[in-house]
Order: sequence, then C-alpha cells, then structure tokens
Amino acid sequence: MPQSFEPSQKKFYPPSFYDFYQPIAKILPETPVLESRGDRPLKMTFEDQLKALIFFHLEEHVSARHLIQVLNKDDFARNSIAPKDGIGKSSFSEAINNRGLEQLEFVFQKLACEASNILPYQHTNLGELVAIDGSLIDAVLSMTWADYRKNSKKAKIHLGFNLNQGIPSKIFFTNGKGAERPFVSQILLPGQTGVGDRGYQKHDLFDSLQDEGKSFVIRIKANTSKTCLKENEVNPDSIVFYDAEVLLGTPQNNTQTAIAVRLVGYRVDGVDYWIATDRRDLTAEQIAKIYKLRWDIKKFFAWWKRHLRVYHLIARSEYGLMVQILAGLITYLLLAIYCHKNHGEPVSIKRVRQLRIQIQNELRDSGSSTDSFFFKEQKRYQSHARS
Repeated sequence: MPQSFEPSQKKFYPPSFYDFYQPIAKILPETPVLESRGDRPLKMTFEDQLKALIFFHLEEHVSARHLIQVLNKDDFARNSIAPKDGIGKSSFSEAINNRGLEQLEFVFQKLACEASNILPYQHTNLGELVAIDGSLIDAVLSMTWADYRKNSKKAKIHLGFNLNQGIPSKIFFTNGKGAERPFVSQILLPGQTGVGDRGYQKHDLFDSLQDEGKSFVIRIKANTSKTCLKENEVNPDSIVFYDAEVLLGTPQNNTQTAIAVRLVGYRVDGVDYWIATDRRDLTAEQIAKIYKLRWDIKKFFAWWKRHLRVYHLIARSEYGLMVQILAGLITYLLLAIYCHKNHGEPVSIKRVRQLRIQIQNELRDSGSSTDSFFFKEQKRYQSHARS
C-alpha cells in the first residue's frame, strides 16, 4: 500500500486511471444530482461514491473495511478516490445503503449505450442478440429480505447480456425465489432476440413476445407436446434433425400456443436440443449457433464474480446490494471500453492486471509513494557517497 511520507506534496493523478475513468466523466454532468435528505451535508458526493465502488472492484478489495483502510492510507486512493476530508466506516456504510441508486442506474444505462456505440459488432447476420439469465448471490441470514429457503438467504439478479458486443445491457433484482420469466419482456426491446435456456419456456410468453415484436430463441423440454403444422426440409448431413412449424402444448390443458412457433431440433455430442423460435429468416443451423452463444453469459458471470469480486458483499440492505452490483457492472463496462480503446481486445484478466500495475507504477514514478520516496533517498545517499 504506497503511502507518502510527504502528505503535503502536490497531488498526482495517474493518467491510466483517468483514461479508464474518462467515459464516466462525460456522463456525470447529465447525471441527476445527489442531494442530502437532511440538514447535514453529504460526506460523499455521488462521484466520490462511484469512484470508491469502481476502485473496490478494480483493485479486488476483500471487504468494506479493507477498502476504507486503503482510502485512508494509500496515496492514490486518498488523493484521487476518497472524499476530500476522508471517509469513515459509518459514513461509507450509510452512503452505500441509502444513496446513489438512481444515479447509478442512470450511469449504467448511459455507459451501456456508449459501449454499444464503441465496441465492434459480432454476428451481424444474426441480428441483435440478448442472452437472458439469472444468477444467485449468497446472502447472510441477517438479510431477511433475501428469501430463499430455511436457513439460507440468497438474492438474484436477472441480466440481459448483449451477445454481439459481450456487455451487460439491463438488470433487475429480486430475492432468491424471484421468478425469471417475467423479466424477459422487460429486458428485450422490439426487434431484439432473447436467448434463454429451458427455465424460460412458457407458451403464453412465446405468444406475447411475438405480439410485441420481440423475438426469441429458447430451449424447451424434449417431452413438450407439439402439433406439427408444416415440416421444413432438413439437410441430412447437418446436426439438425427436425425443423417445423408447430403449436406447443395441448388445448386440453389450456397450454397450447395461440401463435405457431418454429421448432428446431439438433444433436451435439449425443445430446438433443429442442429450440423454439420465431426467427424464420435464419437457417436451422444459424438457430443452433445462436443458442450456443448463450454460454457467453455464463462465462461473463464466472469471470465477473471471480476477478471483480462483485459478490463479496459490502452492503446488507436490498438497496445497498443493488448499489454494489450496479457499480460492478459499470466497472466491467469501463473495462470493456478501455481494453478495446487501448488494446483492441475484449476484457481479460491479463489487461486488468496490467492496468492495476500501470496505475501503481505511475504513482511511484510521480514521487508520491513510499517506494518512490525511498528510491530518491537512496539515489541522494549514493550521490553524496561518490562526492
């Protein structure tokens, strides 16, 4: 933890961090103002709060206590991240659990839009693809709002993930028992194609999405009842063995789709996949490819949890958890923009580590860290010895 012996010296701001942070700086003037709810002035402005949360995820801090210690002791964090007068544990906790959610939601949506305008577009022939999935977050027993099961508390995030550019696009929160299907229509925009697993199979959902002009590529259970209306030709050399217009479900159980769907069946490594879709403009093989792309959201969750520590909770309230998760998504979007701009690559832990090291090296080179101070003192001593 670089800490200067000369705290009154001129502050230095590592250019790498401010290059990384620049997309936020452009959004802040438009962001709703965070105001104190009482007579006391805010100990942390929204920008202070946002910077601290980004710094928490970027540098892999393990707890709120760890972060606060760094904000008070580390040269870079104290001068560039922390509020002017520093921050205590109670003030930090109050800010995270009670303020900034509206502003973070605004910044997230603006930054997601900015990233989508910058990042290269993959799979252009397949249209706008949005993977939809939920992810459970382990909670502690004192988080009574995070209902899941006896002696177990969990929260759940419902995420829309832009498959063409590899970035999150929309998010919703529930307790661990929260149903996933109701969020499909809220996540998708007209013209987009939602990609989901068997947990999103619901026949009236397929009808409503088609009514709303929203497309879907969703795996269904193999034993689902189907009434074939028209079979499409299948290439015998393809992985696809079935392609037809069908009605899913049965009228007897009142589960039959009112609008026909296209059903594609294909086999990979001995496993049969049945995919319901309304995309009739694509080949059956392209439908299979779209469903395979759904694994990108699983990879995102795994990388995001592991390398940005987003599930190391620093808040216990539902409000505070939403604040922390949104900050984690914002950090990832910043990394996506930074890695593309500076390296022409998608986000990787290699580039994240490189950024962390670069920030600290710039700090040392500036003469505002302990390492640099000792280095200068050593050079001065050697100079005197030679003379």
